[in-house]
Amino acid sequence: MSARVVVTDYTFPSLEQEQAAAQAAGAEFAAHQCRTADEVAAVVAGADVALVQFAPFGARAAAALKTGATVIRYGVGYDNIDLAAAKASGLKVGYVPDYCADEVAEHTVSAALAMLRRLPSLDASVRSGAWTAAKVCRPMKPFADTVFGFFGLGQIGRAVLARLGGFGFKLIASDPVLSAAGADALGVRLVATDELLRQADVICLHAPATPETVGFFNAERLATMQPHAVIVNSARGQLIREDDLADALNRGVIGGAALDVFNVEPLPAESPLRSAPNLLLTPHAAWYSDAAIHRLQGLVADDVSRALRGEGPRKPVKM
Repeated sequence: MSARVVVTDYTFPSLEQEQAAAQAAGAEFAAHQCRTADEVAAVVAGADVALVQFAPFGARAAAALKTGATVIRYGVGYDNIDLAAAKASGLKVGYVPDYCADEVAEHTVSAALAMLRRLPSLDASVRSGAWTAAKVCRPMKPFADTVFGFFGLGQIGRAVLARLGGFGFKLIASDPVLSAAGADALGVRLVATDELLRQADVICLHAPATPETVGFFNAERLATMQPHAVIVNSARGQLIREDDLADALNRGVIGGAALDVFNVEPLPAESPLRSAPNLLLTPHAAWYSDAAIHRLQGLVADDVSRALRGEGPRKPVKM
C-alpha cells in the first residue's frame, strides 16, 4: 500500500509544490478543508504525513495517524496541535518558523507607525467631512519623544527593532530570557513588565502563548498603561483578553490598538472589537507576501519529501 499525504486545511491558491513532492515519492495526496477536530481525525486516519494550517489537531487525530507519522504545521507557531497527544502516539512534529520574519516585522512596524501618527482616525475624519487635523491628532508625540516598547524580543521582535533605526524612538523591552547586557548590545533598555506598561507609548507584542502570557493584557494591566498608549499585536491573539481591550478602547483607557491575530479566527461577527474605536484590524495577514507564501509551501514540500524518505522534519518541534 502506498504512503498517504493529507492536507487538513489550507488558504493557499494551490498545493502544487506539496502534491509534486508526494507524487515524486509515489505517495497518494489528498487535500481537505477541515474546521473541527473530529473532521481532522477522520481525514488523517492511516496517513503517513499530515499538513495542518489552522484546523485543530487533537488526540483523536494523533491516534488515527500511522505510528511514526509526521505532522507539519504551515506556520511559525503550533498552538493548534496537541503536542502531548502527538508525543504519546509516537509522531514527529515540525513547523516553519523561518519563512516570514521579514514580512511580520514590516507589517508590525507599518501598523505601529500608522497608529502613532493616527492615520486610521485621520482618514475616517476626512471621509466624514471634517478637516480638523489637530483635534484628531491630539495627543501626539514626535517620534524622538516616543517610548517604543517590546513585550518579548525574539527573532521577529529583533527584526522589528532593526527596522526602527532612524526614527529616533526611545527603546525599552521586557523579556524574561534577555539579559541586561544583551539588551544593551541591541540598544534597548531592559525593564520589568510593569515598567514597560507604565512607560511605553506603543507596545509591540512578540511573545509566545504560554501559561504565563495567555490573557496577560487584561483590564487590570491595560489600566496601568498611559491613556494615549497603543498596543500592536502580530504575535498571538491569546495574549490579549479581547473583551477587556474593547472596553478599554471604548472608555479611553488606552489610545488605540492594531491587531492582526485573534483568539478566534476568523474574528466572530459578534466580537466587541468590531465596533471599538481607534482600532486597526487586519485578517492575520502579517505573514503574507507573494514570496513568503511560495517560500512557506516550498519548505513544507521539502518536509513532505523528508518524511517520505523516513527523515525527521527540517525544524522539529521539541516535545
